[in-house]
Amino acid sequence: MSRENLLNAPTQRKAIIAMSGGVDSSVAALLCQRQGFDCMGVTLKLYDNQDAGLGEASFPGEKTCCSVDDVADARSVAFRLGMPFYVFNFKEAFRREVMDRFAAAYQHGETPNPCVDCNRYIKFEKLMRRGEEIGYPYVATGHYARVERDETTGRWLLKKGLDENKDQSYMLYSLTQWELSRLLLPLGGLTKDQTRALAEENGFVNARKRDSQDICFVPDGDYAAFIRRWTGQEFPPGEFVGTHGEVYGTHKGIIHYTVGQRKGLGLSFPQPMFVKEIDTEKNQVVLAKAEELFSQEVTARDINLISVGSIPQPMEVKARVRYRQKEQPATVVQTGTDELKVVFHQPQRAITPGQALVLYQGDTVVGGGKIVGN
Repeated sequence: MSRENLLNAPTQRKAIIAMSGGVDSSVAALLCQRQGFDCMGVTLKLYDNQDAGLGEASFPGEKTCCSVDDVADARSVAFRLGMPFYVFNFKEAFRREVMDRFAAAYQHGETPNPCVDCNRYIKFEKLMRRGEEIGYPYVATGHYARVERDETTGRWLLKKGLDENKDQSYMLYSLTQWELSRLLLPLGGLTKDQTRALAEENGFVNARKRDSQDICFVPDGDYAAFIRRWTGQEFPPGEFVGTHGEVYGTHKGIIHYTVGQRKGLGLSFPQPMFVKEIDTEKNQVVLAKAEELFSQEVTARDINLISVGSIPQPMEVKARVRYRQKEQPATVVQTGTDELKVVFHQPQRAITPGQALVLYQGDTVVGGGKIVGN
């Protein structure tokens, strides 16, 4: 059943548009307004420039989101559409739920995905609660994904965007049934070219603005420098070791490395070597040959299931262990109230603790969790 058939009560057709300043959320605002929603544009203030190590300067270029220029662009679009526009200060929650988690993950030898945490804890959970408080029951974003309701089960479903190249369903796997019931995703049936065309037709200032790429609070891409600055800690050098304990050299500190990494090791080998594991207890970075990076099983915790309430019996799915990976055939079973075990039909390369494991059946997201081991 389409969402439009479910939103008939005029008193309920009020939506907050989460506007990042980019073209996607701007067109989402346009489409929601066309669908008859009473819209309010909102940009989230998530951190200070000092948090990102930029002093008083604004963010350079267009590689991040949430800069001063982004707020101006969002305000310009909202003004053009005749909708009210506000900036909500969510800095405290963002520091706690995203930046602290990001730093802690690297300290524990994991590679986090802060965009997943931002979606989970800030853009949906906190923003939707704020919307409830002020009488706006729906939140719209510019994500390329779709929400539908299964008439048979009554469950809300998260589906891939129709543009496979832009599909962002992976980033939204943590959405709850309550959040999905209040989420509007107007771009789910569009391609990026169609989105830009709509922005140009309506004279939006950001119609040709490039997509954000970097983590917003680490605009220079130097994760290690951010973590040292954020935690106030130094991370001592340790040993590079092989899978059988052989010592290869000295690493710069565990926060500089992630599973699957090849470049930046500062060592020379007769064949390519990659980071296979980060042992935080021994302060060691384990290196291995390319063929040693593959594994067939993965365990995920902190799980969220969407299309089903539980997975008590083995289920055939396709799964991704990183955002841009093509999903791979696998079998999943729920091994605890908060644990999934997945066995891939073929071994997968560099399964990385801290990243998201997301399960699909066709174009529907079954659910997912955070990878904790293999």
